[in-house]
Amino acid sequence: MSALLELSEVSVSIGRAALLERISLRLEPGHILGLVGESGSGKSLTAMAAMGLLPLIGGRVTGGTVRFDGQDIAAMTDGQRRALRGRRIGFVTQNPMTALDPVQRIGAQIDVVSRLHLGLSRQAARARTLDLLTQLRIPEAAAVAEAWPHQLSGGMKQRIVIAMALAGDPDLIVADEPTTALDVTVQAQIIQILGALVRERGLALLLITHDMGVVAQICDRVAVLYAGRLAEENAVDPIFAAPAHPYTRALIGCIPQEGMARGSLHGIPGAVPGALQFPPGCRFHPRCPQASALCRATVPPLTPHGAGIAACHHLSVEAR
Repeated sequence: MSALLELSEVSVSIGRAALLERISLRLEPGHILGLVGESGSGKSLTAMAAMGLLPLIGGRVTGGTVRFDGQDIAAMTDGQRRALRGRRIGFVTQNPMTALDPVQRIGAQIDVVSRLHLGLSRQAARARTLDLLTQLRIPEAAAVAEAWPHQLSGGMKQRIVIAMALAGDPDLIVADEPTTALDVTVQAQIIQILGALVRERGLALLLITHDMGVVAQICDRVAVLYAGRLAEENAVDPIFAAPAHPYTRALIGCIPQEGMARGSLHGIPGAVPGALQFPPGCRFHPRCPQASALCRATVPPLTPHGAGIAACHHLSVEAR
């Protein structure tokens, strides 16, 4: 199957800071790709590159290509990129609490997307809005459409943001940490909704998260980023069964397990380095228990293992 979204060797800079280095990803219709890593790993920046939004933050692609449905996004005009976003690419923002306009009613904020991108009349747009709210399991859709944002809970606001992303009938949804600000019960509901949308509509979903537990629930494949580089990429099952990269293993080790003994959950020491303090060699080596002199001096190449790839000098024979 051909890729709907494909990043090939993409590097990104802002000013003199090289923030992403040779990132390659592909996402097909009907599939969910999880983009995982701690804050500062480059997840949101990768998503902005995929949507052609880097100029808004002074960023630029310095190498590689981003293609959507075979078209080079960098070769598009500003108008073509604006038409693409909202119509063929929907975006679910990180914080539903601040994503909505506080002085517009909910229905009006969803209506405008389908009026702008689908050319619907006012009445047709409102009918589509109410249908979307119903599909997202929102009771009393008509009343919610007339509500103000401050009258809704965080979980309800997140569903509204998803409705806005769907209003243009997109082929791809980019969801940036869509469950971060929500409690555990509501997180599960939002994840179920996103998974159902992919299955029922054949959408592609790029899910940005730091939560490997969320990845295990919903994703088909996982790409693990660390300090602007791809550490590992593979299908979900082998990632969890036999993670090849020490960073991936550390992230999975941060997931609480049922029956886990007290004190057996460990965090990852240290923090992701800033863009102007990236260490030489493998960027994870200051935090890695397996680091060697080779790791500190030489960048590890992305090496095939199974159906995936990983960038580590010490991949086991089994991982290869």
